[in-house]
Amino acid sequence: MATTLKDVAKEAGLAVETVSRVLNNRGYISEKTRKKVNDAMQKIGYRPNIVARTLSKGRSDAIAVIVPHMVHPYFSQMLSEIEQYAAEKQYQIFISNSTGDLQKETSILELCENSLVAGVLIFSRRVKPEILKKFNLPIITIERFIEGGTGCVLCDNYKGGQLAAEELIKKGCKNLLMLGSVWQSKMPADVREDGFMDVCRKNGVNAKVLTSNAFEYEEMEYHESIRKALNEFPDTDGIFCSSDLIAAQVLQVASMIGKKVPEDLKIIGFDDTQLSRLTTPQLTTIHQPIREMARLSLDMIFDTLENKEVTERNVLDVNLVVRGTT
Repeated sequence: MATTLKDVAKEAGLAVETVSRVLNNRGYISEKTRKKVNDAMQKIGYRPNIVARTLSKGRSDAIAVIVPHMVHPYFSQMLSEIEQYAAEKQYQIFISNSTGDLQKETSILELCENSLVAGVLIFSRRVKPEILKKFNLPIITIERFIEGGTGCVLCDNYKGGQLAAEELIKKGCKNLLMLGSVWQSKMPADVREDGFMDVCRKNGVNAKVLTSNAFEYEEMEYHESIRKALNEFPDTDGIFCSSDLIAAQVLQVASMIGKKVPEDLKIIGFDDTQLSRLTTPQLTTIHQPIREMARLSLDMIFDTLENKEVTERNVLDVNLVVRGTT
């Protein structure tokens, strides 16, 4: 005989309504009460009818996350934080790798709406605002601001660029390069370039910005363009990269061409992913609050589901982490 909600309530010593609220993530539930219900369910072998629950609520307890590159250190670390926090809140995560393809991202969003997911977190350079707005579900963008959208979470990219330039100038660099902004693309992350160049101009330091092409961004392969840049600008003594992934490749190329880091060339990355601590020497980088961004983006979906007001644009602070490459 199948166990029921009433059986769970009896085993946990709680009211049926309380058990129902736990299963449906409705209202405030203490961790102690949630544990009682979960322990009781496990003990008596109760399995909730997911399909029935989804239909009755009009949505599931699943959140979709759309990323362009699952293997990129930044995205993989962000996904790990999102999944961990969602599990704490009794939600499942569905991850979709869009490879940055606009048509694929649109198709995934259509599938999300038809599947009654609770909400969507999306990292996208390409999907148009009018496409996002046509879907009737909470959509939170990360590192992408959509005017009139549900909401977005950003880090202070401009400040990050400033901090990188200030550190390189403080360490005596005179000829700087910045690598990584995507050609013909304008995203919040690209204002790192603005912050970097503003500080360089203010201090009278020679600096150039080199953009990457779509292939490099999609394939995460920058070795050849880095080699060309260092050949074209041999006096370069400081490089700011828009990600730790690019910075690690600069470190490799520098070793190949006989430049010592940090003696001949100083390098700063961005993100402070685990990769920044795995290189030799370890990367100086701009710390992006990945855990806080993951949690805030999910909280915004939860607040939207409860009809709470959500701040449209949320900017989190960054800081410089000095390691061995400066």
